[in-house]
Amino acid sequence: MPRGKTAGKALGKPALQILFSEALHQQKHSSTADSSPPTHAIMSEDAQVASMDRILQEISAVGRKLEVVDNAMVVLTAETRSMRLEIEGFQSQISGLDHRVAAVESQVTLQTDRDQELLHLLSKLTDLEDRSRRNNIRFLGFPEGIEGTDILSLTCRTRSPN
Repeated sequence: MPRGKTAGKALGKPALQILFSEALHQQKHSSTADSSPPTHAIMSEDAQVASMDRILQEISAVGRKLEVVDNAMVVLTAETRSMRLEIEGFQSQISGLDHRVAAVESQVTLQTDRDQELLHLLSKLTDLEDRSRRNNIRFLGFPEGIEGTDILSLTCRTRSPN
């Protein structure tokens, strides 16, 4: 049966009435053979046709409701597909961002290592500068530049007056 179609719509109302009429006709002929007629055979033919019309109306009402549900399912399916595509796009964006964050983290780690090495080297430089100042000899009481170009002659001159 096609999707969204009901038996009443597929056969059409006149076709169903013909089928029901034939069923009633067969029922009348078979009831003459039985001594006790079935309870539904007691109803008049007009009442049975009215009952069948009511059943057909209910079936077509159910068919319309099923069509509405079918249309809603089609809409939901389309929305689900579009959401799936959006989610896949978000996943690819997140994956790209994850790679970028990993690269930035590695650069930050390298920068931190470089900063620590720079601080260590700066500490060493300060220590070396301080040690080189400690090894210098300072003479107090002599004017600046008295030694001239030859410092050894100055030291010899200061010792000779004895």
